[in-house]
Amino acid sequence: MADTLAVWSQATQAATPPAADLLDNIMTMILIITGALLFIVAMIYVIKVNQFLYKRVVTLESQKNGLALPEEETATAPKGDDFWTRLRKKYWEDAVPMEREGEITFHHAYDGIRELDNRLPPWWVNMFILTIIWGAGYMWYYHWGGSGPSSAEEYKIQVETAKKEIAVALAGKANAIDESNVTALTDASALGEGELIFKNVCAACHGQKGEGTVGPNFTDEYWIHGGGIKNVFKIIKYGVPEKGMISWQTQLKPADMQKVASYILTLKGTNPPNPKAPQGDIWKEEGAAAQDSTGVTAPK
Repeated sequence: MADTLAVWSQATQAATPPAADLLDNIMTMILIITGALLFIVAMIYVIKVNQFLYKRVVTLESQKNGLALPEEETATAPKGDDFWTRLRKKYWEDAVPMEREGEITFHHAYDGIRELDNRLPPWWVNMFILTIIWGAGYMWYYHWGGSGPSSAEEYKIQVETAKKEIAVALAGKANAIDESNVTALTDASALGEGELIFKNVCAACHGQKGEGTVGPNFTDEYWIHGGGIKNVFKIIKYGVPEKGMISWQTQLKPADMQKVASYILTLKGTNPPNPKAPQGDIWKEEGAAAQDSTGVTAPK
């Protein structure tokens, strides 16, 4: 399980994002840009509010002290707002002018603080409407209209993609197996594949049940060239030409040789009918490191 997770992690990091992820990338960029614009707008709004509050404080202090306001000192004939100011007031602020605040004042006050019944800012209302439109479009695209994959479908697509990436990574890892790092498999599925390979390519010389015919018997404790997964794998890979055992490394993948070698080890003690007489020496796993697996022992 840990190997599978590690392979999946490596495959995910090495994989190129599929075309199906293009829409997700576009959506991410839209969200980033929208967030940046909202931040800029919020900062501008905060600055404007600070300017307004500052002017308000200056006005109140001037009125309290009986001082003339700067606007009053240089007052001229009032002039209308320009186009951009009118546009801002109508579609951005839409606030009641200060001189008309009495019309929207609630009839309660707390510590001198009055509450105004101002309308919501148009920019806020417009954004709310846009989110509703966006949500309706999103639901139509992904759920109602069937144009885009739903969350469940996206999950299935990602799982299938991950399975393919894991299979590719495992295939590369399996092809790196050799006699120095091979290990015996115990998985029933792998052993089943090993049995199939054995019956297709090995049974002609070793019997359908490993009882031995031309080749040696695999069901006893005796091995001519050493037992254990590494020795069996090595003999399958390189063969023993002088004994008629051919090399299978050009016909079988390393993973397949590992499977059939693991299956051969499971035949020990199965007692098939008509077993061939023992050949070689009794193999003990703890003595594997001290025994020459390439040497040929005389048959007994």
